[in-house]
Amino acid sequence: MKKRASTKKNLTLTIMALPTVIILFLFAYVPMGGLIIAFKDYRFDKGFLGSDWIGFKNFEFFFKSNDAWVVLRNTLGLNFLFIFCTLVISVIIALMLNEVRSRKLVKTTQTIMFFPYFMSWVVVGYLLYAFLHHNFGILNNIITFFGGEAVSWYARAEYWPFILTFMYVWKFAGYNSVIYYAGLMGIDSSYYEAAEIDGANRWQMIWKITLPMIKGLIIVMLILQIGRIMYADFGLFFQLTRDQGALYSTTDVLDTYIYRALRVTGDIGIGSAVGCFQAVTGFILIVTANFAVRKIDSDSALF
Repeated sequence: MKKRASTKKNLTLTIMALPTVIILFLFAYVPMGGLIIAFKDYRFDKGFLGSDWIGFKNFEFFFKSNDAWVVLRNTLGLNFLFIFCTLVISVIIALMLNEVRSRKLVKTTQTIMFFPYFMSWVVVGYLLYAFLHHNFGILNNIITFFGGEAVSWYARAEYWPFILTFMYVWKFAGYNSVIYYAGLMGIDSSYYEAAEIDGANRWQMIWKITLPMIKGLIIVMLILQIGRIMYADFGLFFQLTRDQGALYSTTDVLDTYIYRALRVTGDIGIGSAVGCFQAVTGFILIVTANFAVRKIDSDSALF
């Protein structure tokens, strides 16, 4: 009877999960067959399978180009900056919310901070443009009002790593802080009560109890983000920069490079090669990060 009940329960859960599994298979695994284009001189008249094999020439073309170092440096550097800043600020926000005793205030604050996560990068791009426009932008109007000189933000590449980092944190810090706050809510209050009896202050409780208790959650989030470190948020880099060529030295990343390779040159082979490189590198990074974590603290490893 127990076995029959367990089978019936598992069957129900399997049927519930089936639509998600089918969607994942169709949109994540079936397209992986297209990776063979990275090793072919793709021609529309010969088709997907009929195009000639050229081995690693598409990869060789990319890595020998002048753009390879720039897009790799920007992708890795900016993503490391995004991960670090978002992690620190998200954890700080979660810790601050954990110290607030008014549940109504916490819910209101979470709603306000969560709102940017749902905004499209297209909308955010226009809002940023309203701030940074050379002649009519709010920021330049403030600068000129105090006697300064207007800045051509969309022609000065050196400012954009900071602008993009600020906008990324603004959009995702609230979302991540909710995840960390949920982890904080799961900590047994008896730990704090015992620490308070022993004379610990709030800072000591945070360093000795709160942060160690959510260490596993932080590590899992880091591993997941490291796995996508070779991927850049296309909307962030394309919509906010308005695809200005003057900014490519600090804002051009692998995803925007692939987009231009397909739009300008129409070379599907090179675009597929760069995409394949992204996928393989991301897989290696997430496995390596998980292996390193397992060696240090096996309980915090993802798998």
